[in-house]
Amino acid sequence: MIIQINTDKTISGNQRHQDYFTTLITEGLKKYSDHISRIEVHLSDENGNKEGFNDIRCLIEARLEKRQSITITNQADSIELAVSGAINKLKVSLEKMHERSKTH
Repeated sequence: MIIQINTDKTISGNQRHQDYFTTLITEGLKKYSDHISRIEVHLSDENGNKEGFNDIRCLIEARLEKRQSITITNQADSIELAVSGAINKLKVSLEKMHERSKTH
């Protein structure tokens, strides 16, 4: 599973953040890693440098083998909360998809 993290100009994309989020995603999606070929994460601050409520947006696109990709968006007050919330939403979607494939 390849993980690519992209940030806008207002969010630091330093190596420490990259490593932390890569680990968070890898651990969070470990159960589904055999079915995911690539994860693209896009982090942005909706208000730029201004303070705001739920202004950090995390968009995750999971490219799945032999299936259409899934795109999840989550907004939160911090980068960490935005990413972890998006991972949780993605896990729910992947679980539903997995359950549906069992019944067909």
